[in-house]
Amino acid sequence: MEIIQSVLNGILLGGLYSGDLVIVSTFLCMIIAAQVTGSLLLALVITICFMAVIGFLLQNFLINKVLDKGDEPPLLVTFGVSIFLSNVLLLLFGADARSIQSPITSSNVISSNLVSVSAVYLLNFVVAVLVIGALHYVMKYTYFGRSIRATSNDVTAAELMGVNTKRIYSYTMCLAMASAAIAGLLVGMTFVFYPSTGTQYLIIAFGVVVIGGMGSLLGTLVGGVILGLAQLLGAYFFGAGYQLLAGYIVLLIILTIKPEGLLSTAARK
Repeated sequence: MEIIQSVLNGILLGGLYSGDLVIVSTFLCMIIAAQVTGSLLLALVITICFMAVIGFLLQNFLINKVLDKGDEPPLLVTFGVSIFLSNVLLLLFGADARSIQSPITSSNVISSNLVSVSAVYLLNFVVAVLVIGALHYVMKYTYFGRSIRATSNDVTAAELMGVNTKRIYSYTMCLAMASAAIAGLLVGMTFVFYPSTGTQYLIIAFGVVVIGGMGSLLGTLVGGVILGLAQLLGAYFFGAGYQLLAGYIVLLIILTIKPEGLLSTAARK
């Protein structure tokens, strides 16, 4: 029956992997809850607002300045920001492992001889589904969402239709950072984390997006579930040391069979 437990954990873990993760949010939630509010929920609200503002400033005053200079400059800028933030966290908090404590982190929703369902894993999955559902509604049924899709498909055409693409980039970054804040709290409640943990989750998030397909919110959730299942089953059959390897093997297989991803909205060229 252990394999049933591994499959269940893999599906629930996949809910967390489908989120947009920023380790800075994890540290912010931890500090605000411990030093200011005493409440994780209130700390999350403050962190969402703070990260949205930081995202807007970074996009508007840094990344937007190099968007017209080709594909490489924005990547280099964001890579530099990532290195800067990682070192700032290391300077402020040291290299020790940390975690965010909550009553649900050590409790089970279901506990039986057959399976047990971790409360925090279930929370991860439910929140991931709700966030992706909310993002799907915004993208499909609001002017803001249509502007994002138009800008993504063709910047010139969007500008000709009156869309301020630079502003859309900034607002989209705010939305992404708000999602990252939610994911950051869930990461801190589920795993131990370090200042350098962000790179690890960036690689996982990249794998999730590649598996699910660029431009598909449902694909993000599906990709997260597949990667989570691959890792948990890999650990079950071959040992914990093969968990990440199993995920990468599944990623390579899917790329070989369907390079554009399982549910990509982009046309294959």
